[in-house]
Parts: sequence; C-alpha cells; structure tokens
Amino acid sequence: MANSIDYAFGQLLHGYSVETTPGAATKIPDYRYILSAGTTVYVTLLPGSTIDDTLTVCERLASEGFHPVPHFAARQIPDRKKLHDALIRFRDGCGGTQALTLAGASDTPLGEFDNSMQLLETGLFDKMGVRKIGVAGHPEGSPDITDADIDSALKWKNQFAQRTDAAMYIVTQFCFEAQQVIDWERQLRFSGNLLPIHIGVPGVATIATLLKHAAACGIGNSTRYLKKHARNAAKLLTSSTPHQLLKDLAQHRIENPESQIQKIHVYPLGGLRKSIDWFNTIEPKTRQGVKIVA
Repeated sequence: MANSIDYAFGQLLHGYSVETTPGAATKIPDYRYILSAGTTVYVTLLPGSTIDDTLTVCERLASEGFHPVPHFAARQIPDRKKLHDALIRFRDGCGGTQALTLAGASDTPLGEFDNSMQLLETGLFDKMGVRKIGVAGHPEGSPDITDADIDSALKWKNQFAQRTDAAMYIVTQFCFEAQQVIDWERQLRFSGNLLPIHIGVPGVATIATLLKHAAACGIGNSTRYLKKHARNAAKLLTSSTPHQLLKDLAQHRIENPESQIQKIHVYPLGGLRKSIDWFNTIEPKTRQGVKIVA
C-alpha cells in the first residue's frame, strides 16, 4: 500500500493549501461555500495593495474557520514599525502563527526592506509567535534575481532555521511539468538544503489563461507542455488540470523517499471555485484507495 501510486498521490494532496487575493475576496461572499473547514489559505500582498488589505482578508478567513497565512512582501512594507504593528494585528486578530516571507513583486521598495532576510532578521516574527515561516522557491529561476543570489539566499535561510526555533519551509512558484521540479529539488538537496518543500501547482484553467500567467511570472521551461497544445488555437480555451503533474510528483516520491517535496500549494489561476471543485473530486478517491489513472 505504502508504495502504490494512488497512496502516494493521496499523501501529496493531503492538507494542500490554496491562495487568494484581496481582490478575489471581494467577489467571494463566503469562503465556506467553496473550501473545506480548516483549509490553509495564503493571502497575497501584491503591488497596489497594502499589508492592511492582506490582514483584513486574513481576519475574515479566520472568522470563517480557515487557517490564514499572510504574505509579508518586504518591498511592500515601509518600515520596522509597520511590520511590528502588522504582526501584532495578525497575532491578535487571527491567532496567527504562520506566514510567508518574500521580497515581493515591486521593483522599488516602499521603505527600508528589500528582501525577506531583512524581515526575518528583525526578530519580530519570533517575538510575535509566528514560528512557521515559508520562504520563496524558484524551480525555474526568477526574472528579478540571479541564480547565484537565489542560491545564496537559500543557504542563509537554512542557516537561519538552524540558529533559531523557526520551522522554515519553501513554497515554490507554480510550474507545469514535474521534471523541472524534480531536478531542482534534487539539486537543492545535494547542495545541503534541509527545508521541506511545498510545490506550487496551477489549478484548473484554460491553456490561454495559464500561458498568460506564466508569461507574467517568468515561468519558462515547464510551459512546453502548454505550448504544445497551444499550437491548436481551438485548444487555447480548453481547461487544463494538474493531474499529470501531480501523478508524476507522486511517482517521484515513491521512487525517492528522501525527497523533500512534502505538500502542494494551489494557485487557482482560473478561479478558486473551479479549482477546488476539481480537487474535491480527486482527493476522496485517493483516500479510498481508488487507483489513479492517466
């Protein structure tokens, strides 16, 4: 049982997290109509919004019975005082103990912070009881950071996890093919990474939508699968699911039990309800031991 593909598939899906934005939240009357109770929901902090917008959604999610995880984007936070106040609000308003730290998508910092390491070095997350901390992972690199800087930052984060009591983990950008992720994870492990990895997975969306988001986020190599289908214009409006990606990752975990890939994080690029409806049809089957087929 422990080595079967359906079991590994189910383990990979168990406890998956999802992402929402303050903008999307205004269009969702109640997340309880879409998500299972207790789901972990990340809330973005994008250019054009503030950490207060993010925390307002977190407070709502907590009141509806979910586990909110705010993005603390360094370049969107003006100073140490604002970070301090935001963490107090998260602690008192949400009982928050988990956050994702990242540099953010802004080209120019609003204030004194430029990267997630500067946020962590303040010591404020630990002081406010936020000890489960995600950091960004880039299986296909980043258009904003050199590969050398990414490697250096990850080594620093591993060292930070060892010298503090923070439970650190990596959350990756979304990707479309498993091999790119597998090669990247193996390289990190051989380089000394000890942090667990949550793989970003696109939700259900049309191929045209996925290609649009991939271009905006600098996703490159793993779009080969999408581009192959995009040669047929009629298929651009065909919905794509992450089924093959998940199946390949599950097979990898069977063959490589030492893999640091632990969970998945869902980016609902085609809409939250559409993606969760699909996952709700898949996850019960894996728990019941139904064989996963291509």
